[in-house]
Amino acid sequence: MAKNAKKVEFTGQDLVYYNALMKVRNELSEQIRVCTDESLDCTNSEKRGVTTHMADSNSARNEMGLQMLTENGNTIALIDDAIERLANGEYGICMDCGGKISEARLMARPYAIFCIDCKSRHEEMMKNR
Repeated sequence: MAKNAKKVEFTGQDLVYYNALMKVRNELSEQIRVCTDESLDCTNSEKRGVTTHMADSNSARNEMGLQMLTENGNTIALIDDAIERLANGEYGICMDCGGKISEARLMARPYAIFCIDCKSRHEEMMKNR
């Protein structure tokens, strides 16, 4: 749980959101654990029968692993922030327009910080950069 989050017993819809957040958090944590274990296992390339040069193979795999670890770590931070907002009664409020984030969006991406309209606008701005 987030460092500054109060110890809260969630009930009702808040418990549903909390469980959805924790499910995603646990899945990401497991992916990080597996990736870390594989990175530490120097014999993986031999087990897979890799035919490319070992240094190239290890470098590419390590780079992909680091990218995945970074993305998962960033998402876990978003989840921790969402749990803190849930505990503070601020969950489900768009960080851009201040409107409500739809329940469907929160169930699909429980750590969402933008409503669908603001998220679409942000994605469009990024595309046009």
